Amino acid sequence: MLAHHSYDALVVGARCAGAATAMLMARRGLRVLAIDRTGYGTDTISTHALMRGGVMQLHRWGVLPRLAAAGTPAVRETTFHYGAETVVVDIRPSDGVTALYAPRRTLLDRTLVDAARDAGAAVWHGYSLLDLIRRSDGRVCGATVQDPAGNAFAIKADLVVGADGVASSVARLAGAPTLRQGRHATAVIYGHFAGIDLAGYHWWYRPDVGAGAIPTNDGRHCVFAAIAPGRLRNGLWRADRTSAFREVLRQADPALPSLVAGPRPDAPLSVFAGRNGFLRQAYGPGWALVGDAGYFKDPLTAHGITDALRDAELLANAAAAGTAAAFADYAATRDALSVPLFEVSDAIAALDWDLDRIRALHRTLNQAMKCEVEHLRTLGDAASVMLEEAVL
Repeated sequence: MLAHHSYDALVVGARCAGAATAMLMARRGLRVLAIDRTGYGTDTISTHALMRGGVMQLHRWGVLPRLAAAGTPAVRETTFHYGAETVVVDIRPSDGVTALYAPRRTLLDRTLVDAARDAGAAVWHGYSLLDLIRRSDGRVCGATVQDPAGNAFAIKADLVVGADGVASSVARLAGAPTLRQGRHATAVIYGHFAGIDLAGYHWWYRPDVGAGAIPTNDGRHCVFAAIAPGRLRNGLWRADRTSAFREVLRQADPALPSLVAGPRPDAPLSVFAGRNGFLRQAYGPGWALVGDAGYFKDPLTAHGITDALRDAELLANAAAAGTAAAFADYAATRDALSVPLFEVSDAIAALDWDLDRIRALHRTLNQAMKCEVEHLRTLGDAASVMLEEAVL
């Protein structure tokens, strides 16, 4: 496996953003290696929900049937609970999307890795990035990597992609500037529960709290509660996390604790302590960022995976073109689509709104999501034209 050390692209990180990027680059004819320090199919912190744009892409890439066949439930409606008011939104079929999905990351990431390998990309698990390699003019031209046995060796690559999360080593080593910084953050506590009789996505909002119930694989719902990070540091959370979790659910809706009163979670409750969002520079000489490595926003809007898949396709198209103009277009498009989502997510994460304000923020979020879907639709149209030309 270590005989060939030269690639068109080295992708550092092989979860949903990195695996999708590797898959799409390989499908465009690039020689791609993706590495990940974790194991194949391992779990990670996530609330799983995919929005329309992400489902559109997975459908177009031929990946969605694998997720559905693995038992990922189809979500055909979304219910918003604003205090005592309930608003139900049906998922209208369009662009091959008849439902939304929220696959467990153990399934989604593994499926994208499999698709990347099917496309011809090499994917190595248990390998870590040590450093970037630069030419005499400063351009990144590869990386030093460590294998599971602790051996270091060099990988030559025309492009090194950081898909290695919010604490991205590629971003740090490349010196990627932060272009925009969020002001707010929420802490999220969640678990996976069986036996919850709720159809579709459910989101609850009251001042100072948010909550959700998301149907995922194996008959489970991901149930989460979001609060200000300062509340998470309260001694009650350390002493009795389960009781504190149920108390926040009660604040979101008095009936909510009954959802989790009977079933036990599959594992101890998971905690994300909160982190302010950021938008980093998308690329530089010989390097680029994708997913949370380049753009992270508060998870309360549940849009992170969808944006990661979006940017994977934008970056893969730029890498296939290989021109400075293509990478500049990647950055400009990513920023134009991301900033509205970033700003409204940051405002929602403040948790300082009343119910009228959160409704207005959701209308703004919905408009930004429509713009994203429209752009992804144009990418799909362009991909169809290229496929037809290749066949002819």
